Amino acid sequence: MATIRRRAAFGLAAAAVLGPTAASASAEPAEAGETPEDVTPSTAARARARIASVYRRETRRARGTWSAFVSIVDPDGRVIPAVDDNADAVVNAQSVNKIAIAVAVLDRVDRGLIKLDQKVELTPEIIIKDGDGIFRLHKVYGDQITVAAALAALLLVSDDTAVRLCGLVCPALELNKILRAKGFVHTQVIPVANPNRFFLGKTTARETHSLLERLVAGKLVSADSTAFILDVLRSKDGYIDGIRSNMSTAERERVATKAGWLNSDRHEAGVIFDGDAKPMLTYAVFAGGAFTGDAATNNANFGGTHPALEARARMGRAMLDAVSKLHSGSARSYRTRAYRPVDGG
Repeated sequence: MATIRRRAAFGLAAAAVLGPTAASASAEPAEAGETPEDVTPSTAARARARIASVYRRETRRARGTWSAFVSIVDPDGRVIPAVDDNADAVVNAQSVNKIAIAVAVLDRVDRGLIKLDQKVELTPEIIIKDGDGIFRLHKVYGDQITVAAALAALLLVSDDTAVRLCGLVCPALELNKILRAKGFVHTQVIPVANPNRFFLGKTTARETHSLLERLVAGKLVSADSTAFILDVLRSKDGYIDGIRSNMSTAERERVATKAGWLNSDRHEAGVIFDGDAKPMLTYAVFAGGAFTGDAATNNANFGGTHPALEARARMGRAMLDAVSKLHSGSARSYRTRAYRPVDGG
């Protein structure tokens, strides 16, 4: 991870918002001197202040080196910053860049160059037998996997083999070209000798935030492709160790999120939706380096007890609470199918 200096610049005032909704019963506890209005504020200005305060507090506690960009959408639909902390630092994106890979693949789908039901083969040599995902667990290989299935595995369980499957239909150089054409000059994968394979590459907090903000605004790919990405990232079966950790099932489904980790890096980026299924808050939070505690222990811990993940869990709860009484001015909403557990049959 590139060495970056800590700095923070936090937003000022914003307009008042429309009618409130009920506060969560499991809100992030107030610190000394804070009031319930501080925790679940009724104005955008106070929501921004709350988010900035919790970010400062949690990054100090966790230590490490952070870069982040967090914004909320005001009632007029304006994207206004709450956290801008070294957001232009170029970092190793890790699996957060799997969102960008999905955008590039779906861009090719939108242009009719490939199809979601097109098949790629799960051959033994394409399997990454370590790391994350479900394809490596099959034990026997030769399956014909649709592009849609590969993308779902890529985004939902961060499947590493799915990266290679996506490379079969969107080679590295083409992938980077698509992202550059959309304005993402730092959010790029790293090509290797095999044109269909690549490392996950770099990004910045600002570019990742922009990618997500433009995605939910419908400015990157088609409406169907946008819904595909957001439906997967919002699934309650997805990542829950960070931002979504201290939330109910219903609350988790209001959050589209993607995490990434390797060595000391612990990253996460996503979108929180309001009660009307409109995008309310976008976050890109990247961290690495020397966190609180033993470095070797931390580097081997990818679970919720890692200091950075504990920090993000408290940030996530606080961010959700901070916008719980507010309504997004976004023109777009993204509803998901209701979750109803079943016992087979």
